[in-house]
Amino acid sequence: QLQVVESGGGLVQPGGSLRLSCAASGFTLDLYRISWFRQAPGKEREGVSCIRGSGGNTDYADSVKGRFTISRDSANNTVYLQMNSLKPEDTAVYYCAASRNPFCCSYSPRLYNYWGQGTQVTVSS
Repeated sequence: QLQVVESGGGLVQPGGSLRLSCAASGFTLDLYRISWFRQAPGKEREGVSCIRGSGGNTDYADSVKGRFTISRDSANNTVYLQMNSLKPEDTAVYYCAASRNPFCCSYSPRLYNYWGQGTQVTVSS
């Protein structure tokens, strides 16, 4: 069964850090475009970061640029999202998604084939 599973969410104080993991089973992440999305209560799902399957180029939303880093561990078939300097407005459910098109970073949800169940990130003092 092809699937992705997120983990690593939790409660953190403003200014803190978390690392989210997106582990794939049934397929090789290197061959897919992987993106992180997030959805806060009452808001639309938004793209946060993307890593291409071809070449591994990365992209970030302006709201997280300089604070978040996406990376891929091919040996463990896992993509990570390192989140530093977290802010209360980063609070959301974070989703990992995989697209069979590895070549460009797009945050249109309909272009993704596999979605995880989401992991809650709460930034609060």
